[in-house]
Amino acid sequence: MNSKKELEKLVPLLLSWYGAHKRPLPWRDDPSPYHVWISEIMLQQTRIEAVIPYYKRFLRELPDVASLAAVDDDKLMKLWEGLGYYSRARNLKKAALTVMERHGGKLPESFEELRALSGIGDYTAGAIASISFGKPEPAVDGNVLRVIMRYLGKKDDIALQATKKETAAALREIYPEGADAANLTQAVMELGESVCIPNGEPKCGVCPLAAFCKAKNENLTDTIPVKSPKKPRKQEQKTVFLLSCRGRYAVCKRPATGLLAKLWEFPNVQGRLSEEEAFSYLQSLGLSPVGVTPCGDAVHIFTHIEWHMCGYAAECMTPTDGFVWQSAEEILKNYAIPSAFRAYTEYMKKLL
Repeated sequence: MNSKKELEKLVPLLLSWYGAHKRPLPWRDDPSPYHVWISEIMLQQTRIEAVIPYYKRFLRELPDVASLAAVDDDKLMKLWEGLGYYSRARNLKKAALTVMERHGGKLPESFEELRALSGIGDYTAGAIASISFGKPEPAVDGNVLRVIMRYLGKKDDIALQATKKETAAALREIYPEGADAANLTQAVMELGESVCIPNGEPKCGVCPLAAFCKAKNENLTDTIPVKSPKKPRKQEQKTVFLLSCRGRYAVCKRPATGLLAKLWEFPNVQGRLSEEEAFSYLQSLGLSPVGVTPCGDAVHIFTHIEWHMCGYAAECMTPTDGFVWQSAEEILKNYAIPSAFRAYTEYMKKLL
């Protein structure tokens, strides 16, 4: 990417724009390494507006690396409940333990040492290094790639790791240090989120880079960036059971590995069962259901898979082994139920 002169023009323009337009965000009030780390992990695949209340609650409960390293797994999952992509939370704790053991409880400053921690990739390492430590390290994600590809008028496939690495290397050559490094990282992120937007027409009329942006000046904003399509998601049919017995509901823990590992869920089975099939299945578990009542369909979309679910509520004569039976209040307070089951959690709330 032989674009050093063009990219050098970008730096003062973005820094000036950011100084006048940056949004007030809680992790910007105190951009300590721990705060930046937690915010950047939460912001992966999640909108800023959704993250803010989770971020504030998380820091109230786990204000530093030591408390994160020591937290009970179930409490950690409960704090993360609703954010999705729960492996992010598991990797946070794993990395926190490493930081306590190898770095004296303080996140390391160098990109390489940050990158070696669980759950921290090139983007997050660059964000922490530049925002918290003033290192000349870019943080290249989808927003940044979109801005740079449009600015330079390039049609490289942004879905490829090679494009991301090439862009990071080019930015590293022109990156400032200190406060300007922190501000440049946040400026290009913010421009991609609020002006050079991913869906819909970019707001070129208010963009500080418009005069030099090749995509704008050559009418290519509708074709840049180029991104190869993802593979179609696999679909799975599931039947979910909201089982109750004298005011207590059945939950069980998912396997220790795989999708939603170690989280709590309502009992479920592969396939879409009819009412008769659902009743017979529960009988086969020794649950003695009084009857089954449909409690709605739901669809949940993961990155590579979709769950298409139907649900049945069933009052059972006696609880059976294999499940944990708790009151709805206890489940809502202390058990991390993934948002995939939100429709059935909401149904349970209505029965309170």
